[in-house]
Amino acid sequence: MNFYITYFIIAIGLFGFSALFALFGVYAERKVSAFIQDRLGPTETGKYGSLQTFADILKMLQKELITPAAADKLLFILAPAIIFIAVYLGFAALPWGPGLVPAKLNLGLYYVFAIISIETLGILMAGWGSNNKYSILGAMRSAAQIISYEIPAGFAIISVVMIAQTLNLQTISSQQGILSTETIKFSGFWDVTSTGGFFAWNIFRAPHLIIAFVIYFIASLAESNRAPFDIPEAESELVAGFHTEYTGLRFALVFLAEYSMMFLVSMVGVILFLGAWNTPLPNIGPVHLATWTTNAGWGILWIIIKTLTLVGIQMWIRWTLPRFRVDQLMALCWKVLTPLAFACMLISGVWRLFLM
Repeated sequence: MNFYITYFIIAIGLFGFSALFALFGVYAERKVSAFIQDRLGPTETGKYGSLQTFADILKMLQKELITPAAADKLLFILAPAIIFIAVYLGFAALPWGPGLVPAKLNLGLYYVFAIISIETLGILMAGWGSNNKYSILGAMRSAAQIISYEIPAGFAIISVVMIAQTLNLQTISSQQGILSTETIKFSGFWDVTSTGGFFAWNIFRAPHLIIAFVIYFIASLAESNRAPFDIPEAESELVAGFHTEYTGLRFALVFLAEYSMMFLVSMVGVILFLGAWNTPLPNIGPVHLATWTTNAGWGILWIIIKTLTLVGIQMWIRWTLPRFRVDQLMALCWKVLTPLAFACMLISGVWRLFLM
C-alpha cells in the first residue's frame, strides 16, 4: 500500500513541476523575446509582470469549452489529454540525482523515446477531430516533421548508447562522473575517472559525440515544434495550426505539453551528453571539487541548471531565426542531419571497439 502512495505522490509532484515550469517558461519566453527585440514584455500584472501567466491561466480556466458542431467529438476532446500525457509520462524514467529516479527502468531511454512518440498521435487526433482544413494541414505537417526528425535524433542517441553500452538512464548518468564504476577516458586517451567534472561528460569522451549532440538538439527543436521548426502552427498561414479550434483548458493543455516537451528533450540531452546530474567541477590535486559537489542535492541543482540553459538556448533561437519552409525543413533532415547522425553512429562502433 505504501508503494502506491509513494507512486501517487511522485506522479502529483511531476505534474506540479510540469505546470510550474510551464508558467515560468511562458513568462521567461516573453521576457527573453522582449530583451532580444528591445521591448519590456509584461510589466503591469505583478512585480515586473511576474503574475501575468497566472492571470492568463485563470482566464483560460474560466473560458467556455467550445466543441465545433461538425467536429468528431471523441477525438476532439481526447486529443489535448493524449498530447500532454505522452509528454508527462516521459518524465517517469529521468534521473534527477544519484539514486533519485521516479521509475528504475533498464530500458529507460527506449521507454522515453517511445512514449513521447505518442504525442504525434494526439496531434493528428486534434487536427482530424477538429474537422477544420487549417487544423488538419497543421497536424499533417507536424506528423511529417516529428516522424522525420526522430530518425536523426535516434541515430544520435544510439551513438551515445554504443559508447555507454546501456539503455538505463541512471547508468548512463553515473558513467559521466566520479561515481563511475568503469574507466572514463577524455577523448579516448586521458584517464579522468578520478578527476570527474566536465572532462568525464560524454561529449568529451568521444569527439564525434559533440556533433551527435548538435544533431540531437536540432532534432529536439523539431520534436517540440519550436522555431525555426514551428511549421505545424505557422500562425501566419494556418491561424494556429492543429489547435486552431481549441479554447480554455484544452488549449492550456496543448501549451502545457509544449513547454513540458521543451524541458523533457533538454533534460534527455543533458543526461546523454552533458554529464546528467554530475558536477561540471573537476578534482584538481588536493582540491576535490567534484567529490564535494556530487550527491543527491547537488545533482538536482546541476541537472536543473544544465536543462534550463538548453531551454534558454531554445528560446534564444526562436526569437533569432526565421521559420523554415517545408521543403527546407525536410531537406535539412534527410540530406544533412540523417547522414551525419548515421556517420556518428558508425564512428561510435569503431570508437568503442578500438579505443575503449
